[in-house]
Amino acid sequence: MSGLAEIRELAGRVDTSAICDAARDTRVMSATLRCRSRNPMICGSAVTVRCRDDFFGVVQVIEAAAPGQVVVVDGGGRPTALAGELFARAALARGLAGIVVDGGYRDLAFVASCDLPIYSRHVTPMAGTTARLGVLNEPVTCGGVCVAPGDIVIADLDGIVVLDPATAATCLIAAAQVKATEARVVARLDRGDTLHDCLNVDEHAQRLARGEPSSLRFTL
Repeated sequence: MSGLAEIRELAGRVDTSAICDAARDTRVMSATLRCRSRNPMICGSAVTVRCRDDFFGVVQVIEAAAPGQVVVVDGGGRPTALAGELFARAALARGLAGIVVDGGYRDLAFVASCDLPIYSRHVTPMAGTTARLGVLNEPVTCGGVCVAPGDIVIADLDGIVVLDPATAATCLIAAAQVKATEARVVARLDRGDTLHDCLNVDEHAQRLARGEPSSLRFTL
């Protein structure tokens, strides 16, 4: 398994779209989890908690998380705030890489200008209770995908993806190759070429018309 520093360096060269192009089986969280802060960029290893309408588990996981980790909260998608300004400030102070809540977040007056990447499914002023322990560092479901402790969470303006740490480096290297190909296409389009000049459009259309297996690919 590659180290997190290497994974961060590789992730800095690509985006989530290239990751998905490189690996079609990439876990992609639901687009209903939206960035609530100023900074959408996340790259870190997951530390997880499962809770329902009670945010004490989120307190626990933020205090347990190490610098550079991403707090992933399985709140069951319920419209109850499981974190807010104080949690964001605490996470910033601990050097965490981000917070992703499949549930509610609040205190957007602060969060909207916060440098810590924060994603949530809902925004609501109503907080949960603090009467139950959360389930920490077990596999959870967040945004419709499974996230295990230590999984690599990467987010940007296009969304949130989750990678297996054992294969993350390989995936990110492939994504960098996708970006390099796209850069060559952009250069040709800037010179006045068309997509037809860069893709096997005619061949692909003819094979599809004959009912044959085919794929659209670059011809650079």
